[in-house]
Amino acid sequence: MSIDLTDYPPIAYDTKRVEPDSVDDTRALRKWEAAIGYRLFGALRYGQLGDGHVTARDPELTDHFWVLAYGVPFRSATVHDLTLVGPDGRIVEGPPGAEINHAAYNIHHPIFSANGSVAGAAHTHTPYGTPWSANAEPFRPISQESCSFVFDQGLYGGDDLEVVDTAGGERIAAALGDHKVCILRNHGLLTGGDSPGTAVGWFVMAERVAEVHVKAPAGQAISEEAAKEVARSMGDPGVGWRSFQWLARDLVPDPSVVI
Repeated sequence: MSIDLTDYPPIAYDTKRVEPDSVDDTRALRKWEAAIGYRLFGALRYGQLGDGHVTARDPELTDHFWVLAYGVPFRSATVHDLTLVGPDGRIVEGPPGAEINHAAYNIHHPIFSANGSVAGAAHTHTPYGTPWSANAEPFRPISQESCSFVFDQGLYGGDDLEVVDTAGGERIAAALGDHKVCILRNHGLLTGGDSPGTAVGWFVMAERVAEVHVKAPAGQAISEEAAKEVARSMGDPGVGWRSFQWLARDLVPDPSVVI
């Protein structure tokens, strides 16, 4: 492996995510970002009831994805706790006796199947994303961060909150489409990105946007012209990845703990 996963890469305003040259390095990086993502969720007190999932598409077996073994606390996730799930929902690789969150397969497999550009996805139930989703309304441009999403969001209106099969996941995947975030009615937020880190960065930002909406329900929106101006910078995929980097440095200061 030619990449160093014991430290975070340097970042600047215009730093872009760089894909490794080899399949093995890409897999290692995606798993590392997913494990860091779970730890971020744990540090933010997301997923304390076992709800939620961060997933990473395998770069070689592209119809397979990696997800945390069921029962592992998010705050202690490592790359060794991730399980590889095949297109039929069976575990192909992972810790002995590992099981997975069934909803993770039912939701994430259809997302990866529907959109080949998605390499990572994130979903969990949060203090503001879930209550905002009960309104079944999209985000409005009432904060700077919200402009990242107002022109790039999906809304799933189904009330099948359990998502007991992949048919439900296919409906969610259709609502997500090519967007970076989908608001799942009465359920919460779901994000996708070109890496697990990007998806996690977008998710935490979307949760903060939901907080603004919940706390300022009558907030005055900026004009569409002004929102588009902000979105030109705030909507760039690099913003999601850099947000993940900032969060990781603060909440998981030693990235080697997941290796």
